[in-house]
Amino acid sequence: MTNSFQKQLLALHYVYPLTWHKFQRLHQYIGDLNELAACSGNMLAKILNMKEDNASRLLIHYKKMLKIALEEYYLSHQITAVSYMSELYPESLKNIYDPPAVLYVKGDLNLLRKTKKIAVIGSRNASKYSEEALKLILPPLINEQFIIVSGLAKGADRFAHEATIRYGGKTMGVLGHGFFHFYPRENQKLGEQMAKEQLLLTEYPPYVGVKKWHFPARNRIISGLSQALIVTEAALKSGTLITTELALEQGKDVFAVPGLITSEQSKGTNKLIKEGAIPIWSGHQILDELQMFSNFR
Repeated sequence: MTNSFQKQLLALHYVYPLTWHKFQRLHQYIGDLNELAACSGNMLAKILNMKEDNASRLLIHYKKMLKIALEEYYLSHQITAVSYMSELYPESLKNIYDPPAVLYVKGDLNLLRKTKKIAVIGSRNASKYSEEALKLILPPLINEQFIIVSGLAKGADRFAHEATIRYGGKTMGVLGHGFFHFYPRENQKLGEQMAKEQLLLTEYPPYVGVKKWHFPARNRIISGLSQALIVTEAALKSGTLITTELALEQGKDVFAVPGLITSEQSKGTNKLIKEGAIPIWSGHQILDELQMFSNFR
């Protein structure tokens, strides 16, 4: 990947955070990114399926951003831009539906190269039960050098990140917004710690704020990075169950913590078990299951 291509891709992604599949479609029509600046608004609108006015504005802003050294600008904010073609880009993400064209990361870049990753997700209203379950689940995984991936949301995500750090492990947080924003506010201190000692990543340029629809899209990255998915608690209607569907579509193993039949926050996990998720109450079980599955694959 040439410096020129990186500069052009980052400029385009800044003004229009397209995914890799959409970038390939654009590349198919214009051939080389060098040709984009000369592309007409009408032609670009047809390629990217947008209104011509929007396409024309995109081209104006793209040409302006080409004059800015974005890579250096990001580094001044301790942000590293990792394109799809970079050797740092996780191979597992290339197999998901519509992978990001660019990842923006902060923290320990070496974690991107590691293949042993497991996601922990659950309810934003997770109870003490999730915390207690993670005490039994996480230490064996951390001892085997698994990186714990989650979304830095309230509840189960926060429990997973904090417990991993407490047990001396490594954790990755996948954000649904750019680095110049933070959500939720109560997790900001944890996020700042992870940006220095662990790893945060997002598919959104730093200026992009919090939008509701970003989080379902973010979930495909959480499951895509991970070998398997652990669900601690989940209500029957929740984003957590959507993430498990994505994991299953990606061929990932789903583990669920069984809970009280009277608990609203366990109705989703109990349903997952009924539908085929593997019930677990110890990290050793997960290691045994993963080993068994690897022997059959």
